[in-house]
Amino acid sequence: MASSSFVRITVLIWADILTAYALFVMMQYLTNVWKLNFTHAAAIVNVFSGVATIMPIGMAFLVDAFMGDYWMLLLSSLAYSFGLSFLAMSTPHVLPDAARNCDAHKPDCIGDAQKVLFYTALVLIAIGISGHITSLESFLEQQKENQTSAQENSEKPKPTPRQVAGSLFVVLLAIVGCIALPYIKPWSVRFGIPAICTVVATSIFTTGSCSYRCSRPPGSPLTTLCRVFVASASKTFRHLPPNDIQEPYTRSLRCLDKAAIEVQTQNQEQIEQSRWKLCTREEVEDTKMVIRMIPMWMTFIMCGVVISIGNTYFLDQANDMNRKVGELKVPLPIFKFFYDLVKDKFHKKYVKLTEKLMIPGKYVPPFGIFVAMLFSILCCITAAGVETRRLDMIRRHRLLDKLNDNNEKIPMSMFWLLPQFLLLGAVEGMANFSIDQFFINQAPASMSRYLKLFRHGVIGAGAVGSVLSVYVVGKFSERGGRTNWFQDTLNKSRLDNYYWTLTVLSCINLFLYILVALQYTYRDPPNKDAD
Repeated sequence: MASSSFVRITVLIWADILTAYALFVMMQYLTNVWKLNFTHAAAIVNVFSGVATIMPIGMAFLVDAFMGDYWMLLLSSLAYSFGLSFLAMSTPHVLPDAARNCDAHKPDCIGDAQKVLFYTALVLIAIGISGHITSLESFLEQQKENQTSAQENSEKPKPTPRQVAGSLFVVLLAIVGCIALPYIKPWSVRFGIPAICTVVATSIFTTGSCSYRCSRPPGSPLTTLCRVFVASASKTFRHLPPNDIQEPYTRSLRCLDKAAIEVQTQNQEQIEQSRWKLCTREEVEDTKMVIRMIPMWMTFIMCGVVISIGNTYFLDQANDMNRKVGELKVPLPIFKFFYDLVKDKFHKKYVKLTEKLMIPGKYVPPFGIFVAMLFSILCCITAAGVETRRLDMIRRHRLLDKLNDNNEKIPMSMFWLLPQFLLLGAVEGMANFSIDQFFINQAPASMSRYLKLFRHGVIGAGAVGSVLSVYVVGKFSERGGRTNWFQDTLNKSRLDNYYWTLTVLSCINLFLYILVALQYTYRDPPNKDAD
């Protein structure tokens, strides 16, 4: 029974993988079919991906305070299914306009109905992605714990071949998403296949509703943070008592210590209200830990800005380049395959390295974040050099006006872009584990559920921030009557200058990170033996 529950939940993961490859080429869909300006298309993609990775922090609050993992997973999977279905329906010819004789590859076929469906789909898909990030892993862990306890009670644990088959199927889905989906030309079918798979996966998931192990919402630690702020604000004019020698507060953020000043209560109603006027010392110290992490957290955002250019500007560059290897036309999602491969390899190598350097009872500073920031600088430098070469090829072959024809390609292999994709994969692989380790060791234990969500949130903040950076850099570049670096098309723009700007900003961010990291007071991990 437990093995069946495992399969019913992992089918959601399989659908997520296939959907990720379909959404990876969203930039290509918006520029080729909708004929949007490449900066407009990139803004839509980045805001969508940024919101989808920031929302899990708020959704985790709903899970802990009200819903529980099962209901979040069920509702988000339904939103995912409807969202992908709407996305497939928003493509040309699915809802044809009888008054128009439109072509599938022209924006004239995109009517108001398609636009409403498309943007509604993005909202629902973002909810689906956020809900899965929030609850899929934790709900699966609950079922594994149930299975483990059942096996421990039995004399001979039974093997679970379904779990092995499920892991192999994940690899097969990545290959299918990378190779098969891009060769399907109708966008309605290309988006429709992941939609059907998600609907089927959601249906399979719901069939096991009676057999799942569900835990009650434990209450959210974010509520505790709010209580500390409210309690300290309500006692703004009170004087702090002398610091207790046996149980002293930390010296920083002393204003929050007022949250623990006791107040006299007269009746039961006041006792209940005093929960928002009186906090424990542990709750105050946990809140201080979270606040002290914010400056370090802010320096991670630049990594998210750099990562966001991978599935937007990098792909738009590759779209007009030669994609053939011999007679074979290579699909764009091949970059995602290599990107994920390098990300996984760097993640594993860094894990092994930190295990060797780890000192028992001592926290090893997150040097992986420093390395990830170095890789982000190298990625931007490489991207700037390749874009300069690409623009030079366009000028030499006088292709600027001819590239409007979809059949005309730049005589330059798209695999010139592979090194920057590999570096980008290394950035995310190193940053993900390093940021996770920083939060796990430095955040209070009460925030354990939110630690990985903070990492998703900071990368998402970088994706949204990249939209602002493009706008600001564009406005700055046209000062003094000069030409804006971002024109109507990519090939008329100076994206290489933008990459150099990101290089400078990444260098400044690295310097700030070093300053903050040196000033930060690191907390050693708890003693496991004592626990």
